[in-house]
Amino acid sequence: MTISSTYLKEFTQQVFEKIGCSPAEAELAADCLNQADLRGVDSHGVARLSGYIRLWEKKRLNTKPDMKVVHETPSTAVLDADLALGLVAGPKAMQIAIDKAKQVGSGWVAVKNSNHYGIAAYHAMMALKEDMIGISMTNASPLVSPTFSKSRFLGTNPIAVAIPAKTEPPFIMDMATTTVANGKLEVLQRKGEDAPFGWAQDKEGQPTTDAFTLKKGGAMLPLGGDREHGSHKGYCLGAMVDIFSAVLSGANYGPWVPPFVAFLDPPTDPVGDGIGHFFGAFRIDAFRPAEDFKNHMDNWIRTFRNAETVNPNDQVLIPGDPERKLTAERQQKGIPLQQAVVEDLKQLAASLELTFNPKQHA
Repeated sequence: MTISSTYLKEFTQQVFEKIGCSPAEAELAADCLNQADLRGVDSHGVARLSGYIRLWEKKRLNTKPDMKVVHETPSTAVLDADLALGLVAGPKAMQIAIDKAKQVGSGWVAVKNSNHYGIAAYHAMMALKEDMIGISMTNASPLVSPTFSKSRFLGTNPIAVAIPAKTEPPFIMDMATTTVANGKLEVLQRKGEDAPFGWAQDKEGQPTTDAFTLKKGGAMLPLGGDREHGSHKGYCLGAMVDIFSAVLSGANYGPWVPPFVAFLDPPTDPVGDGIGHFFGAFRIDAFRPAEDFKNHMDNWIRTFRNAETVNPNDQVLIPGDPERKLTAERQQKGIPLQQAVVEDLKQLAASLELTFNPKQHA
C-alpha cells in the first residue's frame, strides 16, 4: 500500500501525543520518522513506530523529559536526556552544538540517558542551513560481533556527515558501520527472504543467509564482513562511535547498551545511563570564507559526478543522491509500506483508540 507522507506524519504525531509528548515534541519526532521514509530508509521510518510505543509501555521511555546539560565548556556539552525519545533528544543536542559553533567556531555534544534517535542524517543536516558541517553518530543495541568473535558487543553504530555546497545539493553521508543496518534484516524478515551472504553469522560464528539469525543467537557483521574484506576496519569504526557516544558521555556502551526491542530487558548491571549519541557542528568560515568553500564543493561534486565509469550507463553517485531522488518521488507518489507494517499500524491505532484509515489519503 502507498500512503501519503502527510497522512503518515499526522498519524505519527497523534500517536506520540497520545502517549504524553507535547505537541511540539510529537511533531519533531514524527518529522524525524517521516524524513526517514521519504529518504527511502524504510527500516527507520514509521515501521519503527510501534517499537517506541512498546518501550513507553515498559516505562523505558519518558515522554515528559527534563533534559539538562550536566557538563559544559564554551565548545562542548554533555546532555542528560532523561530517557527522552532520541527523536527529540537528538535535535536538541544538535541545536546546542550549532549554538556553540556560532559562538566559538565549533560545538560538540555528547548525550547520555537517551533512546533510539532515528536516522543519523536527520540531525547532521540541521547544520546545513547555518553554513556549517554537521556530524551525528549513536551507539545501538549490541547485535554485532567484533572481528574474530561470536559475542555481540557493538551496535550498527551509524555515522552521518552533512556538508553544504552552493548550487549543487549538499553532500550527505549516512552509513552504518556494519555491512547493513539491522532494519534491513527486519525488512527481509517481513518479506520472507534470505539475507545476502556476508551480512550476518550464526551463533557459532559461521556465515549465514538466515534473516532471522539474530533471534537465534547469531550476530551481524562489521563493515567488510570478514577479515579478508576489511571487517577489522568496520569494527574500528563501530568501536569509535561507541566510545564517542557512550564512554565520553556516561551512557551504556558495548554489550550493556539497552536493546531497542521491548521484549528484551536491559542488562541488570549497567555501566552508564541509557543509549548515547555524539554530535558536532563547525562553521565553515572558521576555516575559510563560506562562499569560497561552497564554490569548491560544487567543483568537487561535479568532478566526481562526471568521473569516467566502467559501464557507460552508470554514473558516480554523490552521497545523498539516492535519498534526494526517492524524496522527490515519495513526496509526489506517497510512501510504499509493506502490508505487515500497515497491519502493525492498524493494531497500534486500535490499542491507543486512534483511527488509522489511510486509503482515503493514498
